[in-house]
Amino acid sequence: MDGHPSPRSHHQPPPPERDGSFNYDIESMDGGGGGGAWRGRYESSEALLRYDDEAGGGPRQPLLRKRTMNTTSQIAIVGANVCPIESLDYEIVENDLFKQDWRSRKKKQIFQYIVLKWALVLLIGMLTGIVGFFNNLAVENIAGLKLLLTSDLMLKQRYFTAFLAYGGCNLVLATTAAAICAYIAPAAAGSGIPEVKAYLNGVDAYSILAPSTLFVKIFGSILGVSAGFVLGKEGPMVHTGACIANLLGQGGSRKYHLTWNWLRYFKNDRDRRDLITCGSAAGVAAAFRAPVGGVLFALEEAASWWRSALLWRTFFTTAVVAVVLRGLIEFCRSGKCGLFGQGGLIMFDLSSTIPTYTAQDVVAIIVLGIIGGVFGGLFNFLLDRILRAYSIINERGPPFKILLTMIISIITSACSYGLPWLAPCTPCPADAAEECPTIGRSGNFKNFQCPPGHYNGLASLFFNTNDDAIRNLFSSGTEKEFHMSTLFVFFTAIYCLGLVTYGIAVPSGLFIPVILAGATYGRIVGTLLGPISDLDPGLFALLGAASFLGGTMRMTVSVCVILLELTNDLHMLPLVMLVLLISKTIADSFNKGVYDQIVVMKGLPFMEAHAEPFMRNLVAGDVVSGPLITFSGVEKVGNIVHALRITGHNGFPVVDEPPVSEAPELVGLVLRSHLLVLLKGRSFMKEKVKTSGSFVLRRFGAFDFAKPGSGKGLKIEDLDLTDEELDMYVDLHPITNTSPYTVVETMSLAKAAVLFRALGLRHLLVVPKTPGRPPIVGILTRHDFMHEHIHGLFPNLSKSH
Repeated sequence: MDGHPSPRSHHQPPPPERDGSFNYDIESMDGGGGGGAWRGRYESSEALLRYDDEAGGGPRQPLLRKRTMNTTSQIAIVGANVCPIESLDYEIVENDLFKQDWRSRKKKQIFQYIVLKWALVLLIGMLTGIVGFFNNLAVENIAGLKLLLTSDLMLKQRYFTAFLAYGGCNLVLATTAAAICAYIAPAAAGSGIPEVKAYLNGVDAYSILAPSTLFVKIFGSILGVSAGFVLGKEGPMVHTGACIANLLGQGGSRKYHLTWNWLRYFKNDRDRRDLITCGSAAGVAAAFRAPVGGVLFALEEAASWWRSALLWRTFFTTAVVAVVLRGLIEFCRSGKCGLFGQGGLIMFDLSSTIPTYTAQDVVAIIVLGIIGGVFGGLFNFLLDRILRAYSIINERGPPFKILLTMIISIITSACSYGLPWLAPCTPCPADAAEECPTIGRSGNFKNFQCPPGHYNGLASLFFNTNDDAIRNLFSSGTEKEFHMSTLFVFFTAIYCLGLVTYGIAVPSGLFIPVILAGATYGRIVGTLLGPISDLDPGLFALLGAASFLGGTMRMTVSVCVILLELTNDLHMLPLVMLVLLISKTIADSFNKGVYDQIVVMKGLPFMEAHAEPFMRNLVAGDVVSGPLITFSGVEKVGNIVHALRITGHNGFPVVDEPPVSEAPELVGLVLRSHLLVLLKGRSFMKEKVKTSGSFVLRRFGAFDFAKPGSGKGLKIEDLDLTDEELDMYVDLHPITNTSPYTVVETMSLAKAAVLFRALGLRHLLVVPKTPGRPPIVGILTRHDFMHEHIHGLFPNLSKSH
């Protein structure tokens, strides 16, 4: 084939060179299958095929430890398990079938597509709002009953029995959450935001958005928060919203007879990406009751691709969430929801405090921003180390994941119940706005072990749900409610418990621990600076929470709007903006944001919007090399089957050669999934002749080649071809993408990386600069732009130049 050996000639690739580096591809078969087999990239003369029968046990497995960090980007830690990953493809495959479908599409079908798209985002908003309300309802009731039981026992002075009841309830809830997470859906562990962020960047991994993950995310989050862990349900709600969007955008389910002809329009990565972006925004809106904040979160943190049409749809989705939440909360105001309380869309109302700030206050805000940046950078550094240590335990299997969760649960219960005994009893203030001491589940003034007329400040923070603890810290007009010693003890405990809790096998978010810790040191600063500042300590708590959020998550606009929607306090906008900018700037000098760090630790091949400086010293041709596996425009069936069996590539170049063309000519790129559909249809010929493609166009439609839902695609093992059929030929022209994106081999690798990321590609073809050579040099995939791969090829290359 004139310089392009047939697939059959490649089954013995030469050994690797270049300092023993391996050239792997992150592409696997469509459908994200869970077989755990990752194939070597079969495009290079320096490649080495590698087949893993299971996900574990290799020196290139990406464990969260420095000794065996991921260097291949083929497998990643999703949730708490190692699993294979693959790349998503947002490119439109412009082949003959697509063009025929586009020409024949009627106005009615276009109208159906538009209506269905809006109907789906409406459903996403409604379902996410309902799930968010259900989460709150369940947590308030389960945690409320637990706290009421403990309080009743303490009123009878049965303190040890109260601790056993409190710790026992926490342990049962925590163990149940860890068990369903470890055995049913390990991908549900953690917040899920790094996985959603990676998916929207073009990385798919098995079960990230599966129905089982959705189930465990909802119920595991409820159980984990109710168990008293220092974690939040806000991060998991983002993942939950994305799972709901993915479920609706799968194109229906044949298994459960839920297929609908209209849903076929969404069987592609582009539309699913848009729906999942809407789902992540809806998750934030449902968690914080902050619809505008949800849109900005999706724009600033989650999505890698954005356009004005998507802005409209996300805004519509979050508006639906807000309407659903308001309706359900109004229903609960009548007391029909048990211990749900009288909450509204404004979770921590500070609007009654009208701040007037002076130059001294601005100096205090700058100090808060610096503290938040330092504490945030330290938090991310320590969390990195703890997650690496936890991976040693988690990799040993589900029983050890559950055991670790039980240990953290016992420690948390001991701190929550034991530390308040160290706090002094404080007489109730005469002008208290609410009952003191608090009788019942929640309130600012917890009695705990104190005599009548007194309250325990530390118990008011520890012996509450996390939301109520934040409400107590944010409360205005309570300058003397909490002793300095109480705030210092609570800050230290929450900071440490937040660190050790995040890595366990339970759906857990970081927002609440960060807000709690930040509000605590904000109140400490406000109390210390009381003589020179006129701001209320409750407002300092809000600014402290903002500074710690900026220092850990490095988000500015979305966090600012979320906090303002949470507190209904627009007057604080300038100060919140200032403290966020300062804390983010300070923390950026230490390390990356927490979600960016976790993406790297999990081994997810995330592509940044900008190229690294060292890429400007390389060209596209430096990281790809031939010979390739290419197919002729009319190829022998046996050759195709052989290539599909021995490689795991998702794309193959198609080259026409004499006598079909005057000289070797690149026709385009054909996808593995399309080849399997074509072979399954047995549209074969006995002679090697180019056809008009009419036979294929009559037999197949564009939707026959649409991407199926997760794990449902055809596999090479599904084909059962006879020897006679293997000797026949098939015309690949009708299914070949004739306009793939290409770059010349001398293009800067930095420019190629920006192009690859901006267009959301899975394959970028590299063509020669000079004539007289084969028409394609190689294929760039996501893996070729990863630091580990490039520095494996060129170990002496400086990362900074």
